[in-house]
Amino acid sequence: METIEADVVIVGGGPAGCSCALYTSRADLKTVILDKNPDVGALAITHQIANYPGVSSEMSGEALLALMREQAVSFGSDYRRAQVFGVDVNGEWKTVYTPEGTFKARALVVATGALGRPASFKGEAEYLGRGVSYCATCDGAFYKGREVAVVGANKEAVEEGQVLTKFASKVHWLTTSDPKEDDAHAQALMTQPNVQHWSRTRLMLIEGDDAGVTGIKLKNRTQETEQDLAVEGVFVYMSGSKPITDFLGDQVAFKEDGGVVVDDFMATTVDGVWAIGDIRNTPFKQAVVAASDGCIAAMAIDRFLNSRKGIRVDWVH
Repeated sequence: METIEADVVIVGGGPAGCSCALYTSRADLKTVILDKNPDVGALAITHQIANYPGVSSEMSGEALLALMREQAVSFGSDYRRAQVFGVDVNGEWKTVYTPEGTFKARALVVATGALGRPASFKGEAEYLGRGVSYCATCDGAFYKGREVAVVGANKEAVEEGQVLTKFASKVHWLTTSDPKEDDAHAQALMTQPNVQHWSRTRLMLIEGDDAGVTGIKLKNRTQETEQDLAVEGVFVYMSGSKPITDFLGDQVAFKEDGGVVVDDFMATTVDGVWAIGDIRNTPFKQAVVAASDGCIAAMAIDRFLNSRKGIRVDWVH
């Protein structure tokens, strides 16, 4: 099989990986991006972008990602579709194994993101990006004055439900059990005037048409029949999402939540290996945060490979 040597190999072609590649390529470092599938990442499946600085709200996540990728390539990044099945981070040169060949680099960046859980409800996958969302911070403003449903009882569901109360005319919160009485955040959410809590209630079906979600079917544990509810957005927060780290084995340190441990410069516990984006399992899963991670890592890599002790300042004001 082919063996390719580079200064930097980046596993993952999302906003974190593309941002990192843009900076390392501009620093005249030979950079290879290995991307399993550009169509399935968190940004790629986002129907509309409204909170990425400088980007039109009409742009889709897929289009924004394509621009990021093209920009990195225009500065010299070598973008390749490849499935990474293993890495070896021992020694000065890091090795990345794919069916298409072996890649060796002095700096390895892992930017594979977090795996979204499989769709749990009928209609969830069909209407993802067209009314079904996993991020109220990203999409809440699209539902100003409209009715939405929030599904889930975990901390994320509560926090995102609070975000939606700023925009939606009515937030229908569906939980399969009663929130704990000592959960101050959950209790506060239920006191909001535009929140209706549906306790011991399951989401059965998400319905819609060509324009997107039009409603849901739900079923209360105490009732025999299902109930129709007209909503235009469904925000699903079920447990199961986790960083994609299977190809790393136990070669770097992980946090209890599965995220890779990094320092302020995105460096892992292994010299020459960085981790950026949702693979860190940061609570702020936003494209702009991932891109920032990529920039930080790239500047640290430039310093590392050129044996500089200080960060070079690009400009002074």
